[in-house]
Amino acid sequence: MKKLVKILAVLVVLLVIALIAFVIFIDKAVKIGVETVGPKVTQTDVKLDSVSISIRSMKLGGLVVGNPQGYKMPHALQLGSVAVDVNPMSVFGEKIVVKSIKVLAPEITLEGGLKDNNLTKLLENIQATAAAVAPAPTDKKDAPEAKAPAQPGKKLQVDDFLISGAKVHLKMDLLAGKEMTVNLPDIHLKDLGKSEGGITPAELTSRVFKELLGSTTTAVTSAIANVGKVVGDAAKGATEGVKKATKGIGDLFKKK
Repeated sequence: MKKLVKILAVLVVLLVIALIAFVIFIDKAVKIGVETVGPKVTQTDVKLDSVSISIRSMKLGGLVVGNPQGYKMPHALQLGSVAVDVNPMSVFGEKIVVKSIKVLAPEITLEGGLKDNNLTKLLENIQATAAAVAPAPTDKKDAPEAKAPAQPGKKLQVDDFLISGAKVHLKMDLLAGKEMTVNLPDIHLKDLGKSEGGITPAELTSRVFKELLGSTTTAVTSAIANVGKVVGDAAKGATEGVKKATKGIGDLFKKK
């Protein structure tokens, strides 16, 4: 009996060690994954400081998205913290169901002009990636002979996506070297990928970033217009420019 107890005790210790090793390995795997896949989606540098994972949740700290080529500032986005709540059983299904994603206190840098800036360029990069992994049309006669597109991997459904406490730091030509910080209202999205059977990570990124860019541009043009009425026409042009830049993104992934 004593030998059995000792054996069980040893097994418990080994199990604990295995679980700790598993969590550490997964944490490192997520960090490597973000820093490997992220640059392919954004076409910029992506860095992640920390990852904490439990059975059904994940927390990311210090996620930084670099600026596209041609811009001087070191980064476009700095996320204070990201909390992800996942339905653990969905990991074994056709799509991963994410109950909630909460992005708290992100720092955004807007560099350039009202119409053309680092954020619009970043959106173009993300949109191009999302389009590249979208399924190719199959109604053409030569479709069977066409080269198959790259597989996007397992799809996602995000029930609730919240961005709260965001600030935008302006490094704009229009301000003539002066700096300005603008607070953004909360961005709250629901049921992403639910109606179409899931969306790819690139598609999710594109949808969220489109909303973030739209909210940023609206807040920035309003703030600049309040500083000086002389930029009223430019602000109007910026709003139209964003509409054109994001036109079709919402329809890009709609189920036909």
